[in-house]
Amino acid sequence: MQPDRNAPPLNPLPAVVWLIALPLLGVELALWAGAEGLVGGPQAIGWRLEAIRALAFLPELFDWMAETGRWPAVHVVRLVAHPFVHQGFTHMLFVLVFLLALGKVVGEVFAPWAVAAVFFLSAAGGAVAFWLILDDPAPVYGGFPAVYGLIGAFTWLLWMRAGAAGSGRLGAFRLIGVLAVLQLVVTALTGGRDMGWVAELAGFATGFALSFVVSPGGWQRIVGRVRAR
Repeated sequence: MQPDRNAPPLNPLPAVVWLIALPLLGVELALWAGAEGLVGGPQAIGWRLEAIRALAFLPELFDWMAETGRWPAVHVVRLVAHPFVHQGFTHMLFVLVFLLALGKVVGEVFAPWAVAAVFFLSAAGGAVAFWLILDDPAPVYGGFPAVYGLIGAFTWLLWMRAGAAGSGRLGAFRLIGVLAVLQLVVTALTGGRDMGWVAELAGFATGFALSFVVSPGGWQRIVGRVRAR
């Protein structure tokens, strides 16, 4: 069999994945360059802290919003903006790898809008769960809750395929099981101070649950089952 000489050297990614990945990478490169003194002058060293203040989900801020009933859009947008600022380049790189790999797999089945919905609503779901479950003023930022949502969608695909094949569905949760154990180990080794795994697991649950609705024919299946009852 002759190889396809016209085939691209890399498997093409869905456009929606690039539309998320490029801003994520661009923000980090700008913050990194500023911290290294390559652009922006001396004040650029503080760009990352300013970006975290502007984009991160702040539990205390949302406490105030809930108490006062005031929900300024500039702060509500933090629910979906916080994935675009990270602790550093390595933090962003891990998120980017997950995004490209899982975004490709999920994007081959889901519509572009559904991939975006899983990413951003999982980010929001993770942040809200962190806020409601924990009494922790730590800011929530970085793309892990969002990409854990893509892991949830990927798990949903495996779960559905296992069901269609008549095999056990628990194996679909192997990846999240391994990641959850690693998270608990890291938390234990760091003295239990980092509770970000709560947002990440909530992001996973959000992505898995959303897949029932946003997958191809998902809403029709739900309506059909409701009518059948």
